[in-house]
Amino acid sequence: MRQERGIPFFTTDTTASLRAAEIDADIILLAKNVDAVYDSDPVTNPDAVKYDALSYIDVINKGLKVMDSTATTLCMDNDIPILVFGLDDPDNILRAVSGEKIGTIIEGE
Repeated sequence: MRQERGIPFFTTDTTASLRAAEIDADIILLAKNVDAVYDSDPVTNPDAVKYDALSYIDVINKGLKVMDSTATTLCMDNDIPILVFGLDDPDNILRAVSGEKIGTIIEGE
């Protein structure tokens, strides 16, 4: 039985960002267990503040755990917006591709 190995230092987020850059994607849709990006974990902090929009630099400088910094930087360097939204509602994917305002958009300034 052959054991598959990952690529060191590359997460699934990095791989997705790299692939998005390779195919010249318009956006990355990033479904998470929470409905948007917050300044802290909304599950453990009821006072967490939700962000409607952020720049790539804000995500990196604030240390927000949206995706790893390599993936965020790849998106920034290739001008690929990231839409973070909740996967709890199956209709959110349709909302996202229809351009409805949901979650948090991360893009250039």
